[in-house]
Amino acid sequence: MHPIARRTLLALATLLPLSALAEYPDKPIKLIVPFAPGGSTDMVARLLAEKMGPFLGKTVVVENRGGGGGSLGTEAVAKSAPDGYTIGMATQSTHGANPAVYAKLPYNAVKDFAPITNVLAVPSVFVVHPSVPAKTMKEFIALAKAAPGKYSFASPGNGSLGHVNIEHFMDLAGIELLHIPYKGAGQASTDALAGVVNAMTDNLPSTLPHIKAGKLRALAVLAPQRAAVLPDVPTYKELGFAEMAEGGWFGLVAPAGTPPAVLKKLHEAAHKAMATPEFKEKAASIAGIPMANSPEQFAAQIRAALDKYQRIVTKAQIKLD
Repeated sequence: MHPIARRTLLALATLLPLSALAEYPDKPIKLIVPFAPGGSTDMVARLLAEKMGPFLGKTVVVENRGGGGGSLGTEAVAKSAPDGYTIGMATQSTHGANPAVYAKLPYNAVKDFAPITNVLAVPSVFVVHPSVPAKTMKEFIALAKAAPGKYSFASPGNGSLGHVNIEHFMDLAGIELLHIPYKGAGQASTDALAGVVNAMTDNLPSTLPHIKAGKLRALAVLAPQRAAVLPDVPTYKELGFAEMAEGGWFGLVAPAGTPPAVLKKLHEAAHKAMATPEFKEKAASIAGIPMANSPEQFAAQIRAALDKYQRIVTKAQIKLD
């Protein structure tokens, strides 16, 4: 969208009559997921959309726009009309790692969005193929130290959250792994399952079925506490990596300039959705913890993610055009 056209839409949105706001929404709402179907972000978004709809009185339709490590779909949200009919999922990738990694990003993670609420905190998990002769993270670190560069890890792409998190871990553990970047988490997971690569880290919801089936072995979870669905797997913090204590999160944002009254309706509907027994039950089944908070609190989380990943990326010297 041309900058002049966007400024015009922003101005018009602030002048919407109260009657128009009172009628919101009067048509379906589009929820953009900046990743492919089937991943953790998509799972959370579809659950949220299903439960939000009844409280808004209109259907919330999920639209997947993958590509660019989440940048393409996030850009689409940022450049949409600020009228409440296009909202998006924000993650630590789109609003933390990407701004730190990419020299040129088609959106500003702070200025181009109106935070609505955090939705769910979900652990990520470090897994290895069963062919790797390590039953614990301590054993894996010993193997990696004995043969620098021998063991490989898959990521959804250069500069992706999966890449950045393992770079951080390698720095803290003093090991060297071979990075194999893929075009998306699906391809990375396929080769990790086939043993083409030795290890990977991914959000727990999408990896859990493979762990339970014995196709991947979990060695550590990135979360403040152990995941109830994997009670025997320690956290990075327990293993001595205190800096790796926060897992991933999934939140809800709207384009900057969306009228406060509209944001309030979306915020209230999202919180009511998260309070339903069905949402809580499904969230628990994927080790998710509902994280309903205020727009101000979510904005602070986004700024914290930006600061954190800027430090990690600078130290690891990861920078992409």
